[in-house]
Formats: sequence, C-alpha cells, structure tokens
Amino acid sequence: MAKIAYILLCHKDPVAIVQQAQQLTAKGDCMAIHFDASADPQDFQEIQAALADNPNVTFADRRIKCGWGEWSLVQATLHAISAALRDFPKATHFYMLSGDCMAIKTSEYVHNFVDDHDCDFIESFDFFESNWIKTGMKKERLIYRHFFNEREQKRLFYHAFTLQKRLGLTRKIPSDLQVQIGSQWWCLRRPTVEAVMEFIQKRKDVMRFFRTTWIPDETFFQTLVRHLIPADEINSRSLTFLMFTDYGMPLVFYNDHYDLLLNQDYLFARKISPDAVELKERLGKLYAASGIEFKISGEGPSLFKFVTERGRVGRRFANRFWETEATLGRDRELMILVCKKWHVAKRLLGKIKQETNIPAIDYLFQEEDTDLPDLGGIQATIEKRTRHRRALIRMLFDYFQTNRMIICMDPGSLDLLHDFYSDRSTTRAMEIQCSYSDSYLKGHASRIGLAGEQTPQDTFNRILPTILRDIDDESDAIRDANFENYGRIREVDEIGDFLQPIASFLSIPEDKALAIATTPHLFSD
Repeated sequence: MAKIAYILLCHKDPVAIVQQAQQLTAKGDCMAIHFDASADPQDFQEIQAALADNPNVTFADRRIKCGWGEWSLVQATLHAISAALRDFPKATHFYMLSGDCMAIKTSEYVHNFVDDHDCDFIESFDFFESNWIKTGMKKERLIYRHFFNEREQKRLFYHAFTLQKRLGLTRKIPSDLQVQIGSQWWCLRRPTVEAVMEFIQKRKDVMRFFRTTWIPDETFFQTLVRHLIPADEINSRSLTFLMFTDYGMPLVFYNDHYDLLLNQDYLFARKISPDAVELKERLGKLYAASGIEFKISGEGPSLFKFVTERGRVGRRFANRFWETEATLGRDRELMILVCKKWHVAKRLLGKIKQETNIPAIDYLFQEEDTDLPDLGGIQATIEKRTRHRRALIRMLFDYFQTNRMIICMDPGSLDLLHDFYSDRSTTRAMEIQCSYSDSYLKGHASRIGLAGEQTPQDTFNRILPTILRDIDDESDAIRDANFENYGRIREVDEIGDFLQPIASFLSIPEDKALAIATTPHLFSD
C-alpha cells in the first residue's frame, strides 16, 4: 500500500498547520514541512512544539525566505524533499501541498487511487506551444534573467527586464531541455523524485538557468520530470482541485462548497478559506472516515465556466457561486487613512510604511494611476475598483499575503466607508483634518472642475466659502456616522495630540507613533 510523504510549504496560521499535519499523518503517512523564514519565529516554534512527538513529521533542515514568482519557492520545496527522502525511507509517493490545501476524499480513497495508478501526476505542457499562460510574459520568463521580486521590487524588476531587452541580453535555454509548464501541485513517485534530485546534483547549468527564470515553480519540476521519465508514465494533470476567477485569482472555497468539492475527480482542493471553519471541520472528519463511496460528477470547472460566461453581478439571476461570502475575511484588518489633502495623507503613509512595513496603497478609489498590481483587470479603472471594491481589497490582501493593510480615502467617499465598516473584518479609520488656504481651495476648485485658469477673482470669492463648507460637511458626516475604531488628528493640534490616535489606528506603541507624527513637512502645501 502507498505511503505518502506530503511536502508542505506554508507561512502562516500555525494552529491550522498543526491540525493539517495531524490529520494527514494519522493514518500512517508522513509530512515534511518548510515554514517560511520570513514568517513570525514564534509561529514556527509553536508548530515545532506541537508536532515534536509526531514521528511522521519532519522539517526542512534549512528555512529560507520565500517570495512569489521567485526561485526561493522551488528551493524551499527541494529542502523539504531532501528531509522527506532522508527521514521517510518507506515513503512511496511525494505529494506537494500548501497550507491552504485540504483533502476532499477519505484517506482510504486517496491510497486506493494512488495504488491503482502507477504514474506521476504533474501538469506538464509545452511551454511555447500550449496556451497555459493566458496573459503577460511568456518567453520573457526564460530568455531574460530575473533577479528581483516582481511584487515587492516592482520597479527594479521591470527596470532590469527593460534594460536587458534594450541591450539584447537574451540567453539560451539548455539545449537538451524542452521546457514544460503547469500547476505546481503534483504527486510524484519516489523513483521520480530521486531521479530529479540526482539530476540537479549533476546539472549545475540547469540549476543556474532556473534560478533566474520567473515563476520557476510552474516550470522546474514540470520540465525535469518530463525530461527524465517516459511519457507513458506521466499523467499530465494535478490531483489538487483549483480554479481561477475571471480576474485571474485563485477561487476560494467556503462552507457551502462541501458537496461541490466531494463530487470532483480530485484528491485535494485549494484554496480553502481561513474563515470556512465548518468546511475544514467536515473535511477533516471525512479524511479519517472509511467505507464512503464518492459519486464523481466533476461539474466544478464546467459550472464555473457556465456561470462566469453569464457576466458580472447584475446581469445574472443570482451571484456567482464563489461569491456567496463577499467578505474581506474575519481575521483581516483594513486601516483607512482619510484626508482631503491627498499629498498630506501620502506623506504620512510613506512614513507609516517606513516604520511598520504594513502594506499600504494610495487613493485607489480616487486616482486612476494609483500603483496597483495586475489583478486580472479588476484594478483597471476606478469604476471597476469601486464596483468590485470588496473583491479588489480581498485580492490585495491575498496579493500581499497579509492580514493588515492600509489604504487612503477621500472624505467624500462616505459610502465606501460605510461598506467597509459593515464587513465582518476589522476596519479602522483615522482622519487627518487640515487647514485650507485660499490658494489650496483655488487649486481644489480647478481639480474638481469648478474653476479654470481664467476664472475671475470675484467668482473665486463667491465659491471658496461654499467649497470650504462642503469639505467641513464631509468631515462632519464621517463623525456623525459614529464609526467604531475612528480617530483623527488635526493640523491645529500639537504633535503630542497625534500620538494616541496614531498608536490606536496602527496598534503600535507611542514611541513608534512619535516617529510617524513627526513626519517632516507633513502639512506643507
């Protein structure tokens, strides 16, 4: 009977990781864990302590900091594989998982399935001929060298790419390799894994090549397995059920997706929402059960495609089934910096990012050219961002892999504030109240289309009091809403008066709040 070594890459939620490890090893299987070195050290210590007495769990000898699209994800996988090969000599199969994966079949079914199929399950399609990559870079992933993280070092990433392209600094792919691409969620037999590990020891040129490709977790194992293993021993599919929304983001499963998941012709599913407590509990019990028959209908992808093609919300009779819980997430915290003078909020936000490293975004609902990642088009226009605001913010939480995030908002967007405050996540707001000179009010009048370069002074004299009253009314409306976790700082106050509102807004000590409060030239026009 198969003995599966689960290769788990994770970076958060130690309680869920411990539970996942205990469930998957309870029937005699084993697990090798790589916990991201950039995560909280206390989380890793908690996981180690909880699993110390479990002989079926081991840890990668070396933990590294992982970044999306980087070689680090492949390297972390190799570290975990090495530990599993050494510590679990009886393991027959190696199954790649993340902390967001859960089994959607019983352990009995999983083992029978693996025993009945003597092959490797890994998506591996021709990189250049297939249509696996829908948008963005394709050959550029390979022929140029990528040294920077596209998400965290976007300007450096694209500057290096553009420079290489301009200078013609392309490189050749190792001549004996036919690059393949596919999902990183695979299940490989032990001889295959051993062959890959032996190959990379001999072929340093291949390792050098893949280390500077972009998103190598979608090409490295896929290419090497196809290179080393006969084609008739490879089933080019993943055993992990995952789908992507029409915005190109992974579909998240919730409590009401239990029956849908069980009917799919897969062994595991990804991503399971952290808030889907009931779903996790039911799937955990299912894995330990026996004698259950599954009626495989496999309607998930086709149903998903059918509903997607009916258009967006408002053009269908009901919400799409993956939108049944349109929440940011119970454990997430959205902090909203409210200010009419956008440059003031941006200065303060810059200092906050410097002092706290909390991901932060400027006026994404007011400024079209706000620097945003590519989220499949939902971020393309202010209209789209506003219409799909919760989906957008949730995607940004997922993109930055964080549970805390700051955005800037104009005080005129009271409806957006109400909407975010009604979410089950934690919402905090801090308003920056500024003083407004006639010069600023004139500029503001021009920006909102009430005046131009040739507007006479007597016209300004009539409209400026109205504009100032309108700004004051916006601020009054926010205070009248009686939002929880709301604070404000005022330009007319002393620096010492800023400390408590900033500390409460960011949940930081007052000494760090002081560094933020003393932002140079904060209120300068």
